[in-house]
Amino acid sequence: MRTHYAIAAVVTALIAAPACAQDAATVQVAESDQFGAYLTDANGRPLYLFTTDKPDGAAEAQISCTSEECLNAWPLFTTMGEPQAGEMVDASLLGTMTYEGETVVTYGGWPLYYFVRDEGADAPQGHNIESFGGEWYLIRSSGERVEL
Repeated sequence: MRTHYAIAAVVTALIAAPACAQDAATVQVAESDQFGAYLTDANGRPLYLFTTDKPDGAAEAQISCTSEECLNAWPLFTTMGEPQAGEMVDASLLGTMTYEGETVVTYGGWPLYYFVRDEGADAPQGHNIESFGGEWYLIRSSGERVEL
């Protein structure tokens, strides 16, 4: 069973890869009855923060989801240009950092991730999940995690 899940995660990550790396990634806000307003990419895919990461602040942001298994389940939200702020997104909170040669989009200093199980009307599925030594949360346009 684990092998099937691992294969499915890899296939899903490969299919999602073109959506992860895009020219001038755009961050937008979506809203749901369950979660309220939260950040998404330009296609409406939810974006998450990981509590064990170090947000940019007094020191440089650090990514702690570094294993292949973690990055297959939680792909980084990357860009090929300067990230753009959609409506209701605070452009001053947008930033970038470099990880493994990729430009990762940050918000409020937090590196942003996708969750491979987020698809269609069932998204977001990754909120308030404990895995890989930390917790994963949707993020508000204020830069704070969604608390439920």
